[in-house]
Amino acid sequence: MSFRDNLQHLRATRNMTQEQLAMLLGVSRQSVTKWEAEKSYPEMDKLLKMCQIFECSLDDLVQGDLTGRAGAYEPATVPAGPPQDICGYDEHQRMLAWKVPTGVAAILVGIGVGLLLEGRAVPFFLKDTSASVLPMIVCIFIGIVIGLEFLVTAGMEHTAFVKAHPYIEDFYTEDERARARRNMAQACVAGVGLIFVGCACIIALGEYPSTEREGLCLLMLFIAAGSWLIIRYGMLLGRTNVAEYNRSVADDLELEDIASAQLDDARREELLRRKRKSDRLGAVCATIMIVATIVGLGLLFWPVLTSPNPDAFEPEGTSAMWFWLAWPAGGLICGVVAVLWKAFGDAGDRG
Repeated sequence: MSFRDNLQHLRATRNMTQEQLAMLLGVSRQSVTKWEAEKSYPEMDKLLKMCQIFECSLDDLVQGDLTGRAGAYEPATVPAGPPQDICGYDEHQRMLAWKVPTGVAAILVGIGVGLLLEGRAVPFFLKDTSASVLPMIVCIFIGIVIGLEFLVTAGMEHTAFVKAHPYIEDFYTEDERARARRNMAQACVAGVGLIFVGCACIIALGEYPSTEREGLCLLMLFIAAGSWLIIRYGMLLGRTNVAEYNRSVADDLELEDIASAQLDDARREELLRRKRKSDRLGAVCATIMIVATIVGLGLLFWPVLTSPNPDAFEPEGTSAMWFWLAWPAGGLICGVVAVLWKAFGDAGDRG
């Protein structure tokens, strides 16, 4: 007996439609249709989920014969009414909206505490040496490590989630979206207010050398708090735009992942098109930044080629300034290219 026959029989005995099974598994209805037409095969996690739904073993489902299975079954337990979050999308997005701003805030706090401790709390045997900046470096390093721990783990978990759920059916109501917009507006006001308080601290305390470090520390702490609020509630608002999530899946998956995902043909082709377009844009921006680096290095060392005494040349002053400006200029060019690429690319697709 084939997997297709078992699946069709198990659905029929529970009065379960393809749409209902797709909702329980977190896939599109077209995926279930392909399974039953033997045009594709579900991934292992979907097979295990089906074993839980139909109360059978994996061997029986894939290789056994369940068509003679006796017994009465209740209709499928499928959420009634509008679409529901059956794959943990909201919980995942809330996790991201906590980890990402916390990682950013941890880095800013580390910088703030480091500025406060600069030249202080130095061991006696390091006094009056260049190691007076050691406490600052240690604090900044600790803040960066803690921040990266949050940011990297969040990124890895998001990549794994996107790979498991390349398509999410929108389940948010207008009330939920309106609540997220209100929360975002309030968070922006509070976050900007905190940043202004930090600016007031540095203005008040930075005027005197004895309190300048305290002012810088408070500035960074208030910026960290304000950034945490703005980023968190911005991400909570962004989570309600499920259509954007479905569009951005191509940026997080590789071509092989998209090709093997349980999606209908139209959706798969759209993701593949977006992925190829994104890869081309990435190659163009990488080329721009490489050219910017070459130009910056040329501007930095050009004076040594024209200097009458090359051995005495030191890369500082105007040449150093142009060297550092090359990267921001390259970044701005990349931003312009990305905007034009998207605008003209979308217009070409519609045409």
